[in-house]
Formats: sequence, structure tokens, C-alpha cells
Amino acid sequence: MSEPLLQLEDLVIHIPGRPDGSALRFEVRSGQCWGILGPNGAGKTTLLHTLAGLRAPRSGGVRLNGRKLGGIPRRDVARQTALVFQDHHDGFPATVLETALIGRHPYLRPWDVESADDMAMARAALQQVDLAGLESRLVGTLSGGERQRLAIATALTQDPRLFLLDEPVSHLDLHHQVAVLEIVRKRVSKGCAAVMSLHDVNIAARHCDHVLLLYQDGGARWGPVNEMLQLQVLERLYAQPLVQGEAGGAPVFVPKG
Repeated sequence: MSEPLLQLEDLVIHIPGRPDGSALRFEVRSGQCWGILGPNGAGKTTLLHTLAGLRAPRSGGVRLNGRKLGGIPRRDVARQTALVFQDHHDGFPATVLETALIGRHPYLRPWDVESADDMAMARAALQQVDLAGLESRLVGTLSGGERQRLAIATALTQDPRLFLLDEPVSHLDLHHQVAVLEIVRKRVSKGCAAVMSLHDVNIAARHCDHVLLLYQDGGARWGPVNEMLQLQVLERLYAQPLVQGEAGGAPVFVPKG
């Protein structure tokens, strides 16, 4: 069995005003795709930010490739882990290609400029997310879905072993949802790992092999996807009656009524 890329050691995320939740104790290994499911406000985004080292936990810790996350220089963390945010803000005017090249910054020394290889990686990533030909467009002129695909391209250009994806298919039409999830699946099949927060249970059923369930009260459960995605478990998670079916060999859950 491969060594864990990520280890959660009695990790309790910090959500102001909420009592301590369940301590998270699991490992993410290469070749695994984890989905995080839960209602709004359960802490999915907070957890991803904590795993990326952007937020301090209330207690417990995180190890990245066996090293305590807090003791790893940020540049080294960025070489191993890419975080795709749920929301995107334009800090300054930049083109699509310039933004994708941000993924190469952890590998550059001060005053270095991107090499031909860096440019090729960025262009290849833009091609994968169907943004080829838009390299010179200003990011501010893109649609919400195009910005989301650009964020995915920037993460691909970063070439990490671990992808932390916060609602990676938000704003995307159905065709691009499928395309982005296929890109993630291919990276995972080549030895990377992915942890992604999702609102759609059916995406987790089709694309994840492990699932973490976060409850509104701070509780949590985790395990293989076939053990977690059970009708009664999900009804309690979302406080919503559901109907279970099957499509293409995978379970499908829809609201009852």
C-alpha cells in the first residue's frame, strides 16, 4: 500500500461560535479521490482551507507526506498541494495565460521568469479545460464557468500530487462538469490524490472512492463510498427524505416528493 499523502491526526476544524466537532482521523493516499459532503455551514470549505494550511485547526494536526504541515515552508506546500477556491476574485488585471502561469510560481526563484517549459505546461492545461485560444483575454471578461475552468487549469499547471478542490464543478455546464471530473480522475489514476467538496451526492457516487460526511452539529463520518452513501445516512445528513435509484451502475439519490 502506498504511503499516505495526507494524514489527519485528531483534527478539529475551527468554526467560530460552534462547539468542538468530531476529531477527524483518516489518511488520503495516492490513487484516492475523496468527496466531502454536508449541508451548508457544516465546514467543508473550512476543512479544505485547514488542509491547505491557510487556517489553523482548533486542535489536532495535519501531516503532508509524513511531515507536520505547520513546519513545511509554504513554497514546498505549494509544490505538493493545489487548492482551487470556490470563489474567485480579480486582484489585478491579468490575462488567462498569465493567470494559469501562477501555477508555476512555487518553482521559480526570485526574479526568475517562466521558461518555455512553464509556458508549455500552462498552454496544455488551458487546452485540457477548453480555454485554448483565450490566452490573451483579460480574466475580468470571462464568464463564471470560464473562470472556474481557469482555476482548474492553474492547479493543473502547478502539477501537485494532492488536489484540494472546493466545489470544482460550480458554475460549469454539464459538458464541462464531465470534462473537469474526467481530468481529476485521470490525475488520480496516475498517482495523485484529490479531496473535493461537493453539493451533488450523485457526483460523489460516480467519481469518488471515499467520502467524508460533515454534519451541521460538527459530527462526522468517513469511509469507502459504498458504505457512506446509504439512503438513511444521507437522509440524516441533509434532513431530507430521498429516493434511491440506479443509473449506469451507480446509485442515484433524488429528493422525495
